Amino acid sequence: MMLDNFGVSEENWRDALGRTPADNDQPAAPADFALSESPRYVGRAIVALASDPARTRWTKKSVSCGQLSREYGFTDVDCSQPDIWRYIEEIRDRGLQANHNDYR
Repeated sequence: MMLDNFGVSEENWRDALGRTPADNDQPAAPADFALSESPRYVGRAIVALASDPARTRWTKKSVSCGQLSREYGFTDVDCSQPDIWRYIEEIRDRGLQANHNDYR
């Protein structure tokens, strides 16, 4: 739905960076949109956890898809490993600037 809102697809979603959604009642895509994850990325995280015989090591922990992708080696549909939460903690929360590609 978000891709539809910005008039893009999985293939060209980066074209929406900085663009106002089609209905024009929404603000422009935030810079953090550059670190968006596809539903498939989340699905791959679930499969990786479910397939891990030692998955109990994650019990009572909150982990992100980015953390899990580094641990298990899976990627998003564009072969990247977006890690929005690491970006938020290391860059945005500290008021710093960074290249979003460093967190993909």
